[in-house]
Amino acid sequence: MATLKQLIENIPSGTNHTVAVAAAADLFVLEAISMAVERKMAYFRLYDDENAVTNMIKQNFPQLLNHPDIVLCHVSSQESAAKAAVISVFKKESDILMKGQLATAVLLKAVLNRDYGLRTGSVMSHVAAFEVAGFDRLIFVTDAGMNISPDLSQKVQIIENAVQIARSIGIKKPIVAPLAGVEVINPNMQATLDAAALTAMNQRGQIKNCIVDGPFALDNAISIDAAKNKRIAGKNAGKADILLVPSIESGNILYKSLVFFANAKVGSIVTGAKAPIVLSSRADSAESKLYSLALAIYSSLN
Repeated sequence: MATLKQLIENIPSGTNHTVAVAAAADLFVLEAISMAVERKMAYFRLYDDENAVTNMIKQNFPQLLNHPDIVLCHVSSQESAAKAAVISVFKKESDILMKGQLATAVLLKAVLNRDYGLRTGSVMSHVAAFEVAGFDRLIFVTDAGMNISPDLSQKVQIIENAVQIARSIGIKKPIVAPLAGVEVINPNMQATLDAAALTAMNQRGQIKNCIVDGPFALDNAISIDAAKNKRIAGKNAGKADILLVPSIESGNILYKSLVFFANAKVGSIVTGAKAPIVLSSRADSAESKLYSLALAIYSSLN
């Protein structure tokens, strides 16, 4: 699939997923839910002050009032909304967790709770799928939201998480480009050393179901012409499906550059937990939240 719209159009019918939304009283969140139920993408459990959600629905989305695919669950605070939504997923009442109008730290505190949280012991990481004008494929960026400065072992798991998402939407053997400031190995640049190690691990079968090749600078990871101009050999140059960033700062900058400079469309989730987590920014559009829901649904099918 080359566009995020195709993700939505090709969701298998009868998936019957339920999404637990923590702090649902938000216009963009409710708009995304409205679009999702119209397309019969999922069922929803909305955790928030019931009066606040009901009033917002009455004023803006009256078609959602008493909708059979939506259940309102009253809670009195953001913290209790996060806890109740996470417990719903923990108890398998819901299949996907979605962030509403609350701080990421509040939701993650519940996700990481030892008694009812969603940790698996694996690294949780943020995976974003971008639709960028001029490209014939979706471009994945990881990790722009969870791991601050991942070491080699964590990068292996971040790759595995992203590969699972890419494969869930039909990319059978995604090409992973570990990014650095240059495309050659420099002993003084840890990102290049990690990239070389990850490439070798992939070649020896330690990282499966993908092709890892690097280090690459951004231009020659995604542009065949740029790779040719720099005389970079190899059949994978310029063809990356997944961009592995070296740190959260670089990932965050790349993510927001694509959105605000390139007007790219994006859907993103956190994976590596017991269930997919839609952890969109509170400033993300309803369309972006809808794409993120679609990505979470695909992830949970595999």
